[in-house]
Amino acid sequence: MTEPLRIALIGAGLIGRQHASRLVSRTDTVLSCIVDPTDAARAYAGEIGAPWVPDVGAMLDGFRPDGAIVATPNQMHCAHALACIGAGVPVLVEKPLTDIVADGEKIVAAAKAAGVPVLVGHHRRHSATLRRAKELLESGTLGQIVSVNAMFWLYKPADYFNQTWRTKRGAGPVFLNLIHDIDSLRYLLGDIVRVQARLSSHQRGFEVEDTAAIIVEFKSGALGTISVSDTVVAPWSWEMTSGENKAYPHTAEPSYFIGGTHGSLAMPNMVRWHNRDVRGWWEPLEHEGIVVGDGDPLVNQLDHWCAVLRGAAAPLVSAEEGLKTLAVIDAIQRSAATGEPAVPVR
Repeated sequence: MTEPLRIALIGAGLIGRQHASRLVSRTDTVLSCIVDPTDAARAYAGEIGAPWVPDVGAMLDGFRPDGAIVATPNQMHCAHALACIGAGVPVLVEKPLTDIVADGEKIVAAAKAAGVPVLVGHHRRHSATLRRAKELLESGTLGQIVSVNAMFWLYKPADYFNQTWRTKRGAGPVFLNLIHDIDSLRYLLGDIVRVQARLSSHQRGFEVEDTAAIIVEFKSGALGTISVSDTVVAPWSWEMTSGENKAYPHTAEPSYFIGGTHGSLAMPNMVRWHNRDVRGWWEPLEHEGIVVGDGDPLVNQLDHWCAVLRGAAAPLVSAEEGLKTLAVIDAIQRSAATGEPAVPVR
């Protein structure tokens, strides 16, 4: 019988606890410890029966887990990932890979030099909906993709910002939320080669934005518009429209629209639109729902992570892939600062 994988969780915040709940429900993994200096994390570890240690150094001094999940604030990802890689411990680093491109490059270089696997937690790539959409796009049924529109609109209440790091550089909806959508769009449509962006912190006045408007250009020639705000009461964001994260109300609305020369796709409700016979604006339109399988993307990601740890798979979202997505976010920030278009650089 194969022994369960011993996986350490570094960071017991919102996403860390999501991972913890799934780890303890499996028979092929053991939550070997929770690494987090806070009293709340220590109490949580006691509640779920997991050992607690205050920091990564203490964890690595005690034993070497088979793998670790880094779910600390963005600004800490680099230090925690490098410590694990240096000890030969494979890491699943929550998105974003880091808060700055230079630190992401350090992780990529260290992982390559040590031969240690790194998986970046862009869990939507493990979504049945996203995978079905990619199959549809690659089939050519929509023709050549020319345009995409994506929305992330929701309202974060005041107590969300009680953790002050969420108001500082390295946080904000562009880093914390839009990065998921950027990664999803890169997965569906290919690399982004140029962006033009405007950010605003007008509503809350924090160091980080609360609203953003972005134009993106894909290597394929397709153009996209993305609208982001965490200060709007609205149903249009992947978290609400996909129904994948049960913590959010499910609105069953689309939040992505992908347009091609032979048809269009609304996502994640997966409705395809096309002309009946002849293409044209006066011609009748038809639509149908696309059948998609079920499954929790975070569970699917853990299944994949276990396969990586056992040497049965290569990371679907490698450190290099995570860095490419981070570079787009960096370009968005640079464009907003200068008012000029910016190119993702890594």
